[in-house]
Amino acid sequence: MSQRTEPTTGRAAPDQQYDFLVVSNRLPVDRVGEGENSGWRRSPGGLVTALAPVMENSDGAWVGWHGAPDEEVSPFEDEGIQILPVPLSTDEVENYYEGFSNATLWPLYHDVIAPPEFHRAWWDSYERVNQRFANAAASHAAEEATVWVQDYQLQLVPAMLRTLRPDLKIGFFNHIPFPPQEIFAQLPWRRQVLEGLLGADLLGFQRPNDAANFSRAARRYTRATGKGTHLSVRDMTHDGAGLPRVREVRAEAFPISIDTARISELAQRPDIIEQARQIRRDLGDPTTIMLGVDRLDYTKGIRHRLKAYEELLTDGRVKVGDVTLIQVASPSRERVEQYRILREEIEGTVGRINGTFDTMQHTAVRYLHHSYPAEEMVALYLAADVMLVTALRDGMNLVAKEYVAARSEGTGALVLSEFTGAADQLRQALLVNPHDISGLKDAITTAITLPRGVATRRMKAMRRQIVVHNVEEWSSSFLARLKEV
Repeated sequence: MSQRTEPTTGRAAPDQQYDFLVVSNRLPVDRVGEGENSGWRRSPGGLVTALAPVMENSDGAWVGWHGAPDEEVSPFEDEGIQILPVPLSTDEVENYYEGFSNATLWPLYHDVIAPPEFHRAWWDSYERVNQRFANAAASHAAEEATVWVQDYQLQLVPAMLRTLRPDLKIGFFNHIPFPPQEIFAQLPWRRQVLEGLLGADLLGFQRPNDAANFSRAARRYTRATGKGTHLSVRDMTHDGAGLPRVREVRAEAFPISIDTARISELAQRPDIIEQARQIRRDLGDPTTIMLGVDRLDYTKGIRHRLKAYEELLTDGRVKVGDVTLIQVASPSRERVEQYRILREEIEGTVGRINGTFDTMQHTAVRYLHHSYPAEEMVALYLAADVMLVTALRDGMNLVAKEYVAARSEGTGALVLSEFTGAADQLRQALLVNPHDISGLKDAITTAITLPRGVATRRMKAMRRQIVVHNVEEWSSSFLARLKEV
């Protein structure tokens, strides 16, 4: 039986309609406390930061799951945002989220680094949950409202919404890569997914290649026509002569960014600066601290990074005491078997490196399997001389941008995988192919020995880029373009 939970924040009318809706798998709030003392706290993510002002100023609401299965939560208001929870059962979390979203779509969209699994029961659950999200959005959208659907878990929602409410202006943003047609073709439900996405007026992607990949697949596997990323789709509605309306769909790149001002502000706080100094002291004041910050995911290239570092130690090109690597690997999808195996492998590798190279005073790898608040992350960014981002495939990678934002004095070096969306914008980083271990080793040693003047010029150029192209610019540019389409 479902449990009903009443939040401690303000109530929202369950039948109220809104001019602007965001639809995402998760809501922008997290539950804190238990029982009668429970309440809600604003999530720290960049998406929430970008859209909160828009929603507060435009009679906006957010549709999403609140994070606990088999539980219904009434609509409520939190810090100016109307919250419209969508319930999920335990089976739906297993099949729609852990199954189809994260064991089918996630590996497929990340170059099949791990083999995707195709199960019809997962697909059926994905369809049902997407319809539930679409129904919730349709029932709460005012006439001619704007609805912005977020990410790969809800790719069917745009077309479902279009059927329910043809009056709506619908946008969709894909936060992860969109694969080449040859890889996407493996998906048994490729046509249904593409037609679902084509329900939007504007489709946003991280990189131009992602938009081009989608457009090619849409022309190949659906009845969409057009050139480049401008597509024409026969709609479900008809004109006065009874003929199907032709609707224009745009697929364009809108690279997401971070709240640059907030990161920069934290980096100036005296307590955080002192915390960064304490991190160095706790590590024995090495000459160089290298830092990796990732979700524990097979797409992040953590194994490649550790292999390169271990070989540098073996070759004698770096030495423990002079160099230390901090690896933050925040927990991720720990109920999925591939992730449990990855964690065991990473922790085994760290143990082998430390067992071989540690001294009584210094450690080779400080491994941290935790998530940290923004203040502690900024202290780590300030403590690190070299940031290592070695993702094998990443839609954007905001960690790279956060590191640059924190380095207000222009110091530090960024080693960045060319397979991240961030590589398109942070071109002054030391770009690497993480599969090329020899090249990765050379890039690491270059970063360690980079002359201060060169490092400063590179870092300042990257900071200028992300100061202008911050997360507010991302959201405003997408919504302005959606209004035009």
